[in-house]
Amino acid sequence: MTKKYQLILYFVLVGLLVLTGCSELTKQPVNGNPTPNQFDSAEQVKVHILDIGQGDAILIQSTKDNILIDGGNKGQGENVIQYLKKFNVKQLNAVISTHPDADHIGGLADVIDAFPVKSVFAPRVTHTTFAYRNFLQSVKAKQLKIHVAKEGISIPVEENMLKLQFIGPIKEYVQSDLNDWSAVLLMQYGVNKFLFTGDAETRAEEDMLAAHLIPKVDVLKVSHHGAKEATNANFLSQAKPTYAAISVGTDNRYDHPTSEALNRLKKAHAKIYRTDEDGTITFSSNGKNISVKEEK
Repeated sequence: MTKKYQLILYFVLVGLLVLTGCSELTKQPVNGNPTPNQFDSAEQVKVHILDIGQGDAILIQSTKDNILIDGGNKGQGENVIQYLKKFNVKQLNAVISTHPDADHIGGLADVIDAFPVKSVFAPRVTHTTFAYRNFLQSVKAKQLKIHVAKEGISIPVEENMLKLQFIGPIKEYVQSDLNDWSAVLLMQYGVNKFLFTGDAETRAEEDMLAAHLIPKVDVLKVSHHGAKEATNANFLSQAKPTYAAISVGTDNRYDHPTSEALNRLKKAHAKIYRTDEDGTITFSSNGKNISVKEEK
């Protein structure tokens, strides 16, 4: 296959999946299937921040739903699959790609290939990385469409008390600013609120604040692995997280999490958990109270 033909094939694939295939999801019931006895009667929703090195992979589970946010780097795909099997995942209600960076999207192709998937969400951003192309090809192979992840779009779930809604991105950014394109998801279960921020940085945080979209939350998945350009003081003064979870690799070359981000979190009185120190972090909610488990 010539290089010219490869490029033509690639852009046709992107056009089908991202430009014409993206749509807002209609409200259709979907079925997840975690084993019922995984959950105590007082613990109906669990959020697993997976220990997959420098990258993000987060599993949200109710007794009826399985939702995966990101899949780590390409080399972590099989590890994410094994984690999901450990938590008795047999199918995924939704897969969310927060943005095309390899440490978030790299393992998603393997996951989509390995499990039945009901729906896929991603921001409407075009990109040309090898990891992103693999993601698009796996989505196409499963005959799935990519639903646009943007402010105001909800993910339908079967658990009545569980609500999942994107609060970002709220606008279009320069295509090269992939972090600010991050799909930002707000989860509410009972009175408990969780905020998953991808790699959203200062501009995206300021835009969400200006639109009055940031509530007080119980759990914050810290943006961009604790980079200094994210989790700013104004953002934290509004979110006021009780718990902050940082997905980060041991001795990573970016020096994440940075002292600036950690100091801001400490000043906000957030209890900090880190996958490089604590392993996989699981938050369990009964709709009123939250418990935390660390597993190295």
